[in-house]
Amino acid sequence: MQVEVNPNEDTEWNDILRAHGIIPERPPSPSQVIDEAIDRAREYQEQHRLSDKSDSELSALEDEANNSSEDEFIAAYRRKRLQELAQLQVQRQKFGRVFPVSKPEYQKEVTEASTECFVVVHLSLQQNLQSKLLGGLFLRASEKFGEIKFVDIPGSRAIEGYPDRNCPTLLVYKDTDVKKQYVTLRLIGGDSMRMEDLERVLVDVGAVKENDSRLIENKRWKKGDYDDNGYDSDDEVDRRKGNDHDDDFD
Repeated sequence: MQVEVNPNEDTEWNDILRAHGIIPERPPSPSQVIDEAIDRAREYQEQHRLSDKSDSELSALEDEANNSSEDEFIAAYRRKRLQELAQLQVQRQKFGRVFPVSKPEYQKEVTEASTECFVVVHLSLQQNLQSKLLGGLFLRASEKFGEIKFVDIPGSRAIEGYPDRNCPTLLVYKDTDVKKQYVTLRLIGGDSMRMEDLERVLVDVGAVKENDSRLIENKRWKKGDYDDNGYDSDDEVDRRKGNDHDDDFD
């Protein structure tokens, strides 16, 4: 004779059936689910409540802590933040200069290296005005963003028969692929290219975070600021914000 069982009943017989996998476990009660969600929310809030504090603010909170457990929590969080900042500083000083490479070195120094960091390449032409301009920006950017590898190689040496008219060419590698390419500087400032234009390229590809304090744009990125700096057209503002398009190899 078949006996009907209500799996939602809290009985000793149901406990035996559940233990043998014959009926499923009882679902948690709504109140239990709510309590667990509240606990998780509180835990998340506790872990992240100091994430937007500066080191000086953390130090002040540490001095003002009302009890030993609070003081210990803040001190531990501050030590963790300082350690993370120290590690980031070491990472940012990894390269710090422009690396000239030859064609035999290209695979290792550019393609393979891009599996561990962003690699920005200048296919240069010695007597070209724009190439000289980009070379100067590379020097500045390499010192400013030491976690990015900046590389220079004459275009004709990198690619046999590469046309002089395509120089300078700017390439951004990551994970062995070309993520961005500009043939000449026409779309990123041309003969008037500035550091802001190169920084916008780095932000667009994800090599630098948009909120990075090192970016010039984060010091004066409000539209009104451009009037004070000689930029008085909406088109110029849009261009400075990176509203451009890729160009392909000819």
